[in-house]
Amino acid sequence: MTKLLKITFLGTGTSQGIPVIGSNHPVCLSNDPRDKRLRVSVLISWDEYNYVIDCGPDFRQQMLSNPINHLSGILFTHEHADHTAGLDDIRPFFFRQGNIPIYLDKQVINSFKKRFAYIFDEKNRYLGAPILIINEIKENTPFVIGNKIVHPIKSIHLDLEIFGFKIDDFVYLTDVKKMPDSEINKIKGVKVLVVNALRIEPSPSHFNLSEALDFINKVTPRKAYLTHISHLMGFHKEVERILPKNVHLAYDNLTITI
Repeated sequence: MTKLLKITFLGTGTSQGIPVIGSNHPVCLSNDPRDKRLRVSVLISWDEYNYVIDCGPDFRQQMLSNPINHLSGILFTHEHADHTAGLDDIRPFFFRQGNIPIYLDKQVINSFKKRFAYIFDEKNRYLGAPILIINEIKENTPFVIGNKIVHPIKSIHLDLEIFGFKIDDFVYLTDVKKMPDSEINKIKGVKVLVVNALRIEPSPSHFNLSEALDFINKVTPRKAYLTHISHLMGFHKEVERILPKNVHLAYDNLTITI
């Protein structure tokens, strides 16, 4: 019998992480461990499976803090560096277990072929580079990881089309600024929704806090967690106090089960 999903927040920060290098902002100087945020990613585990969504520049550190023996695959939301720059650090898994499946759409594949040519150019692959099994994600086309069905959920990040994912009663979205009603209808009433909330002030490319809360009200999940958080959101403990009862700020190494 398939066990419950275990979700581990590997990172909950925005592209610079918290603390921001060289910043004297009070949140960056906070001693609360919940205010220290690596770049955004989650680990989804059940039975013998371990899948990661996004593989940013902190991936090595995240795997040392949340060790797993086997990486079943990686799902990518989009090609930006804070979601992909850790790709080379999957090599220890590759050396132990062999080829690793990745799930990504065409624009991410094209980006990787340029940025990681030493991995993706089969004729000129660098000795020791990981070998990846490419699975292309397409709009409105569910796919299988392990023994579970994944439904890709399309959204807009500034002017870039990106994907989030619905697995069982869990939905993970990041870097969303807009989402068509047709996609919102696919996720209404889920048990757990994770969605980005960058800061209090508006952003041209991400939900701010009020937009994220409005979006949560449309989806009506039982519980929601906010991620992709910048230092400009404020102190974790203070923001947490003003949120609705079913909404929480996620923080690094938080684990939930569904």
